[in-house]
Amino acid sequence: MPKTLTPGRYRGLKTTSLGDADVFGIIAFDQRGSYRKMMPAAASYEQLVQVKSEIIGALSIDASAILTDPIYGLGPAMRMSPRAGLLLALEKSGYSGDSSYRKTELIPGWTPEKIRKAGASAVKFMVYYHPDSGDLAEELEALICQVRRDCHAWDLPVFLEPMSYSLDPAAPKDSADFAEGRAEVVIETARRLSRTGVDVLKMEFPLDIQFNRDHEAWRSACQRLSDASAVPWVLLSAGVDFEQFKPQARVACESGASGFLAGRAIWKEAVSMSRTDRADFLRDVARDRLRQLLAIAAANARPWTDFYSAPESSENWYESYA
Repeated sequence: MPKTLTPGRYRGLKTTSLGDADVFGIIAFDQRGSYRKMMPAAASYEQLVQVKSEIIGALSIDASAILTDPIYGLGPAMRMSPRAGLLLALEKSGYSGDSSYRKTELIPGWTPEKIRKAGASAVKFMVYYHPDSGDLAEELEALICQVRRDCHAWDLPVFLEPMSYSLDPAAPKDSADFAEGRAEVVIETARRLSRTGVDVLKMEFPLDIQFNRDHEAWRSACQRLSDASAVPWVLLSAGVDFEQFKPQARVACESGASGFLAGRAIWKEAVSMSRTDRADFLRDVARDRLRQLLAIAAANARPWTDFYSAPESSENWYESYA
């Protein structure tokens, strides 16, 4: 039985998804620290905003929505296509603590109230999370619940992005040792965090494709993730190349994902190009990549309306609307 959403959250999901398909085809470009590293060291703030504006502007023509950040993203958000929804990131870039004990912080001076007033349709909140991190996991779950309450108070849906990491410094995330247990970490994360009251999960592919190229194993892991999640989930691209991400997106959508929320797999080469070359690349390559992914999502993804229904209309509904 679909859960009835409040008007703002339902409209927020509607305006970030593809027309009548009710699936997501979202471009992510909320990078800040990593984005600055992609640019020349001498690049100014204005240059970073300009490049981000060009990329977001070109891809917002086809995307169901754009995810960006408040640091470099205001200009791009003001110039993007009005047909695309807007998600804004809430968390501070990176993490505090060491590599095996990662704490998430909010951007100082940035709130769900400001995100709503800036015209966004939804909030994206990213945490580094491992279900076996004990007190830290409990602390992060409490923070997620607080963020969810704050966002829902402004009737904004929350897209939660839990990023896995290794608790063992001797077995980093890109190692075969971590890959062996990665699916269990990702699936258990989905099971736990989908029950915190957030609206959509933005999830990693549950297997490391550098160590497992068996598409049937991919399908099984994605189906398990779908079974574990109590809310719709979308696949993130995690910086992989487009030719790697496309089959992941297909398998994920065929196995219960409600679309994708992807960035560098689509646009990363454009950052280092000249303005003319960037425009050509975005028009001829990046938009074609996006359209291929949109076609996959539209044909195969699970509609988020399987989980949520619109509020019932009544003559005096606005009187009790908080």
